[in-house]
Amino acid sequence: MLRIYSEYPLLKFRWETIGKNLSDFNKIILIPYQCAGFFVELILFSNGKKMKTKKAELVMSPPHPHMVGDGFRVHNFIPSGYHLDMQRMDPFILLDYNSKYYFPAIEKLRGVGVHPHRGFETVTIAYHGKVAHHDSAGGGGVIGEGDVQWMTAGSGILHKEYHEEEFSKNGGDFQMVQLWVNLPSQHKMTAPKYQSIKNSEINKVILEQEAGVVEVIAGDYKMIKGTAATFSPVNVLNVKLNEGGKALFNFPANYTTALLVIEGKIKVNDQELVPTDHFVLFENEGEEFTIEAMKSSVVLVLSGEPIHEPIVAHGPFVMNTRNEILQAFEDFNTGKFGYLEDNDH
Repeated sequence: MLRIYSEYPLLKFRWETIGKNLSDFNKIILIPYQCAGFFVELILFSNGKKMKTKKAELVMSPPHPHMVGDGFRVHNFIPSGYHLDMQRMDPFILLDYNSKYYFPAIEKLRGVGVHPHRGFETVTIAYHGKVAHHDSAGGGGVIGEGDVQWMTAGSGILHKEYHEEEFSKNGGDFQMVQLWVNLPSQHKMTAPKYQSIKNSEINKVILEQEAGVVEVIAGDYKMIKGTAATFSPVNVLNVKLNEGGKALFNFPANYTTALLVIEGKIKVNDQELVPTDHFVLFENEGEEFTIEAMKSSVVLVLSGEPIHEPIVAHGPFVMNTRNEILQAFEDFNTGKFGYLEDNDH
């Protein structure tokens, strides 16, 4: 018996049960399924009420840039300004965006020296240039264009990040995103770890009609799972659209959802025009939205389930209580975060 699986909600139906009432279902997707040596088309239905549009709550131009160390010229979108505090953006607690910027050649390695973190994860996405990373848990490596490093600070870690040596000597365009993802209280003291994800390892979805490609860094898109492991439901997608290309996204209404235009110019929900380096925050209502490229574009799409726990942040530590912050400082000052040489920078 051929079985038909629904996409949302996740239920199973027999053909004879629903085959007579296809009009009751508002979304049909065809996928190939191999059975006994033959390829069969299975039909996935989205049952129930029609999905509501997730509307843009605000479109934000890039804040004035500032330097982090001497290697990162960033626009701080999170936490900042109206409706972009840590509580509203939960589980995303920081987003620093180094828009495309030319760094001239230099012998010195620009970057940020050894510093601590506890209670969250740092995600660095490279668009142009190369960054080297080392940490006190033994993690490290170099990421270049299209690569991602996902570091879990957890119970405490020391790390440093700086321009890769050859990039520093030659100079060039540099463009990166650093995102901080909060950890639920039960995982804040998890052991530190480091995920180095090359672009070739990122699962990708090729869009129809040559619209472009979606790189699924974390979470899922059209049933393709992200490469990075996460501690709570988080979607991090690199969307690369050709001119005129269009993509549809569907996330639960309560998820914190936003996007950043890395390159190009897009139209959101056939309405808002959003140029390069601008940030869009969506309402916590509705599920679906579309983006269309007015010209070839790269868009970072973020959507995550809020953790809904107290957030107490002080510098490099993000915990749930003030006492936990004080303990983090004590542990750092007494060497419990390990040791890391700072002579490479």
